[in-house]
Amino acid sequence: MSDEEHHFESTDAGASKTYPQQAGTIRKNGYIVIRQRACKVVEVSTSKTGKHGHAKCHFVAIDIFNGRKLEDIVPSSHNCDVPHVNRTDYQLIDISEDGFVSLLTENGNTKDDLKLPTDDTLLTQMKDGFADGKDLVVTVMSAMGEEHICALKDIGPK
Repeated sequence: MSDEEHHFESTDAGASKTYPQQAGTIRKNGYIVIRQRACKVVEVSTSKTGKHGHAKCHFVAIDIFNGRKLEDIVPSSHNCDVPHVNRTDYQLIDISEDGFVSLLTENGNTKDDLKLPTDDTLLTQMKDGFADGKDLVVTVMSAMGEEHICALKDIGPK
């Protein structure tokens, strides 16, 4: 066989989006993956070891992107997936008519693939501040291939 006949498509297994951590070591305000969603843990309770072996951890968590409450029960000795969560600040350049924002990255490039936030108060603050000509910095949270604007800072007039 010649080298031209081998065409492999690269695929992403998603393994780099999360890392394993023992359920018994995950604490409140940490992160966990529940039903394929990145969540922030708001409550953890651990039951005692029962007749059938393992102590169990009961997690109550809030999805970091849509705010939904999710729950999961995992044996404390088992591994859970924990998402890699990143927060990045970008300067707001423009808000387009179709609901996308244009952001300035640290290296001087633009990032144009983010939509306006769905949170009404954040959306109003962003639109009003931009209309007033203020210099705005947005905080973008990213995890598991998803990105959303989660906060806004006013750094003064332009």
